[in-house]
Amino acid sequence: MSRVVVTGLGLITSLGNDLATSWEALCQGKSGVAEIKGYDTSRFRVHFAAEVRNLNLSAYMDRKEARRNDPFEQLSIMASKQALLHAGLEITPENADDIGVYIGSGIGGLVTLHDQFKVLHEKGPERISPFFINMMIVDGAPGIVSILTGARGPNWAAVSACATSGNTIGEAWETIRRGLWLLSTICTRSRVAMITLREPAVPSMLTAMAL
Repeated sequence: MSRVVVTGLGLITSLGNDLATSWEALCQGKSGVAEIKGYDTSRFRVHFAAEVRNLNLSAYMDRKEARRNDPFEQLSIMASKQALLHAGLEITPENADDIGVYIGSGIGGLVTLHDQFKVLHEKGPERISPFFINMMIVDGAPGIVSILTGARGPNWAAVSACATSGNTIGEAWETIRRGLWLLSTICTRSRVAMITLREPAVPSMLTAMAL
């Protein structure tokens, strides 16, 4: 196999929380940059960013699941489910072993790392969350996406600074080219992209982003 084709998309960006909204705003030349609302910027020199806003997590996971996942994992879950829906790809017991998840992140669960260090110093080690490691490591994202979507094929995470997206897409493409269906989400800092194979006979990719 030599061709890999995009078959579905999912977008969560500062312009909108789905493909249609983000694409329409992009085509209209709108900017997602605005004053930071996610944290107190009074002691910072920069007060603006392209934040993801008004996320409806309940449409993708229940509150317990949301609490057990770092924001970067939540974005991966949301983008993955959007991309699967757009591709029309149903993961079943019959094809689950042939569908894998590749996700890359430049850092991973920084919010969780920050919060749990605060817990350690203020309340002691016995109060650290038992989900700390899974919420922090980059491979936590492909792991939880696999669990929630039912994909049981190759599961892999990349960390290579600013090259993470390119490396993950390249590895995903090569895996798909060899004949596996692949659900791949690439997350670099604020970016999530997703790739999936639709038909084994024609290697296909699906892409989603969270900015």
